[in-house]
Amino acid sequence: MAPPSKKRGAEADNEEPKPDSEAPPAVEAKAAELAAEASSSTTSAQDRMARFKALKARAKTSSETNMKEVTIESERLAQDPTQLAGIRRRHAIASHKLLKAETEEAGEDFERKRAWDWTIDESEKWDKRLKKKAAARDNNVFHDYQQESNKVYKRQLQNINPDLEQYHKEKLAAIEKAAASGGLEIVETEDGEMIAVDKDGTFYSTADSTSFAESKPDKAAVDRLVADLRRAEEQSLKKRKERMAKNGDDGDVTYINEKNKQFNQKLARFYDKYTSDIRDSFERGTMI
Repeated sequence: MAPPSKKRGAEADNEEPKPDSEAPPAVEAKAAELAAEASSSTTSAQDRMARFKALKARAKTSSETNMKEVTIESERLAQDPTQLAGIRRRHAIASHKLLKAETEEAGEDFERKRAWDWTIDESEKWDKRLKKKAAARDNNVFHDYQQESNKVYKRQLQNINPDLEQYHKEKLAAIEKAAASGGLEIVETEDGEMIAVDKDGTFYSTADSTSFAESKPDKAAVDRLVADLRRAEEQSLKKRKERMAKNGDDGDVTYINEKNKQFNQKLARFYDKYTSDIRDSFERGTMI
């Protein structure tokens, strides 16, 4: 039995190793998978680097833009609006005088040439505005309280922004209510226009009408009125403080006329150093 086993051992020794090309398919698939993963990781790293560079460029551009805007805003805030308005006004006056001089040297009518750029309606509105401005400048002196109230009333009218949409809604509601009650009749004309006819004379207001007392403004209108009154009061207090500051009276008014004011100032020079603590205690409420 021994010789056959030796023969098999010799045959095993004589066998040559198989080349790598005959490796199992699983090994080749794993190697291809590893190569694909390495390639994908390289590609993803390149993509991340490209996105990072794009974000850096965007951040740099945003920073430069913000810096420019901040510089422009700081320059704008550093400039005085009144000075800019004065510069523009002087530039307009200089341009006006230069154009007038050139027109007169050419032997032309300056007012006529300047009117070429305006329509008749615009020219009439401008003349009316200049006339109104001159009248307001001449009428700036205080005459009586009635005239002063009229001036304040007109100034307040200029600041009113009427709600036309709400007005038309209320008007239509009033017309429908009057038509339903029989006091107003809707008549159609020949051209198809609808007009309202007051049959008994109670719809349209007259000098003796009292229907305005039944009108109830909405909350927004009341709030607007309160805000206007507060603004007027603050403006009055501000002007009063300015007048007092010009006269050297920054504190409370403790006099009834100019002579009493001088007397109080004389007392203050001699006795303020003794009575200041007492007055402060009274104002704080700690003095008994």
